[in-house]
Amino acid sequence: MRFELPAGRKLIHEVTVPLRWGDMDAMGHINNTLYFRYMEICRLDWIFKVGGSTNLTGEGPVIVNAFCNFLRQLEFPGDVRVTLSVAQPGRSSFDTFHTIERCDDPGVVYAEGGATTVWTDYQARKSVPMPGWFRAHLD
Repeated sequence: MRFELPAGRKLIHEVTVPLRWGDMDAMGHINNTLYFRYMEICRLDWIFKVGGSTNLTGEGPVIVNAFCNFLRQLEFPGDVRVTLSVAQPGRSSFDTFHTIERCDDPGVVYAEGGATTVWTDYQARKSVPMPGWFRAHLD
């Protein structure tokens, strides 16, 4: 399955993640929970590169839902390319989308997923408007 970025999505980041022996399950393929970890690695790498913080007394992004469609089995050894695109930025939320493909099988999507992310005041535990510096990376 060759992937083309759907209209309305903006590709903003990608990372390469090694598949590890320990990522496999008893069936001999990468465990489905690890696909979410690979997406997290990509998302956090981007957030920290644009100035996001781990300071939980301030504001930042929180995932309110996540999904993954498993299209092909991933197997050790190898590396995967994980992409991150965004769409529909609102006052306090935006949608993220990921693709996962093997580096030795470029253009073939093994999984696709995403999440709805809400900018949150961590102490108040409620959504707040995204700051301009962050929104600039989404538009």
